[in-house]
Amino acid sequence: MGETAGHHQPPPPQAAPPSLGLLRGPTWTPAEQLQQLQYCIHSNPPWPQALLLAFQHYIVMLGTTVLISSTLVPLMGGGHGDKGRVIQSLLFMSGLNTLLQTLFGTRLPTVMGPSAAFTLPVLSIINDYNDGSFTSEHDRFRHTIRTIQGSLIVSSFINIVLGYSGAWGNLTRFFSPIVIVPVVCVVGLGLFMRGFPLLGNCVEIGLPMLVLLVICQQYLKRLHPKAHFIVERFALLFCIGVVWAFAAILTAAGAYNNVPEQTKLSCRTDRSYLLSSAPWIKVPYPFQWGTPIFRASHVFGMIGAALVTSAESTGTFIAASRFAGATAPPAHVLSRSIGLQGIGMLVEGIFGSVVGTTASVENVGLLGLTHIGSRRVVQISTAFMIFFSIFGKFGAFFASIPLPIFAAIYCVLLGIVAAVGITFIQFANNNSMRNIYILGLSLFLGISIPQYFASKTTEDGHGPVRTGGGWFNDIWNTIFSSPPTVAMIVGTVLDNTLDARDTVADRGLPWWKPFQHRKGDPRNDEFYSFPLRINEYIPTRFL
Repeated sequence: MGETAGHHQPPPPQAAPPSLGLLRGPTWTPAEQLQQLQYCIHSNPPWPQALLLAFQHYIVMLGTTVLISSTLVPLMGGGHGDKGRVIQSLLFMSGLNTLLQTLFGTRLPTVMGPSAAFTLPVLSIINDYNDGSFTSEHDRFRHTIRTIQGSLIVSSFINIVLGYSGAWGNLTRFFSPIVIVPVVCVVGLGLFMRGFPLLGNCVEIGLPMLVLLVICQQYLKRLHPKAHFIVERFALLFCIGVVWAFAAILTAAGAYNNVPEQTKLSCRTDRSYLLSSAPWIKVPYPFQWGTPIFRASHVFGMIGAALVTSAESTGTFIAASRFAGATAPPAHVLSRSIGLQGIGMLVEGIFGSVVGTTASVENVGLLGLTHIGSRRVVQISTAFMIFFSIFGKFGAFFASIPLPIFAAIYCVLLGIVAAVGITFIQFANNNSMRNIYILGLSLFLGISIPQYFASKTTEDGHGPVRTGGGWFNDIWNTIFSSPPTVAMIVGTVLDNTLDARDTVADRGLPWWKPFQHRKGDPRNDEFYSFPLRINEYIPTRFL
């Protein structure tokens, strides 16, 4: 039996059902620049506001400076006066390096502050000098810091070569939004020990600071339109003043007279001894501790820290570009910034810092908190850093702020930086199972591996890698103790080996690639060119 064509007509075409997302509400297209910034990288607030905002940046970076100095100097054998001079040196170098980076480095509004990545190599040096062969503890301190100087000077050439040879920029060309998301996220999340764990050392001061900052900065600004921008920009200073005064009242009232010594150190406002020991005027100068000591076994550990700071700074610079209203920094800009960071490390070794510098994550979070990404504000903040590094008594006054107050601030600022890392996923396909796999594994290992290394590291700095070569141990323990470095390694390897050629669009490369070339996007020169047309007199390979 035959069948006629009329018996089985194909069904008429039907229109595709509307997207459920469109039925439920609006969708947002990817935005290369944040639209709620009040001042971006080129625009500048009025001078009175700029001065207050710059002072705010100085206060925020001061916490990490005091924390690192308070941790390392006593282990080195230094006293309160030595700690004060170390803080002065770190502040001076932070001011100088920040000014150089904003002028000739990335040109982003990033503060360059002391890096905790150098802690393990420094502890290794401290351990080698704990043999009791010195006539006094102060003599041991000077010998230790001279060895740190020599190690910083030699290891600085790693960053200089990586940067000005263009090698670091060539590495970043293998990045995509799938790599950037975990790297920037763990730049903030990886510092969680500076948050509530440090706050918990004095809950009665740290917790009120955290609650007061959230209420003042986010809720009070909504009460009156005229007070909105004042509260949003300067609530941090107000909260620090109130809680610091509260801590001083508790100290004067004797609330901490009969508590453990650790509680006194965390809570009391008179336990830093910086105000009494700091000189009125002291200008840091080259080789102030003596001639540097060069030992090959210690240099290799510092080389590992130099590599780590390159990775950490790269993630921080990318986050800063978002809060500054700029495009992602091109490869040649990242290269020259790492090269300049190496020059800064060389100068730090000459001036006698105990650690090298890196881009300050908490100060980038402050850009997001205040919605002000002005380059000029950060440049003005360098004047505060240099001023207070020279006039020691004034600097010591602010350095006596209890560390739990800074920890409460970091709970907010580091969280903001971690959150801005998530925003880069909008430029890739976040529904791709491949991308989800890479993001998840990079994020998890970026936090889990460094936490394992931290938990297995003894108080004297010996990590889980323990071979017969101390220099070998220092390099690998330092590298794998850094969350951004681990996330960068895992993310880059996976993203460039798992179906890389077939998923170019899913990886977000059409968006990322134009920013990686000098002329790939017309806005690159607008944000990252040198001031005063200096680039016309510099060979292209060094730009």
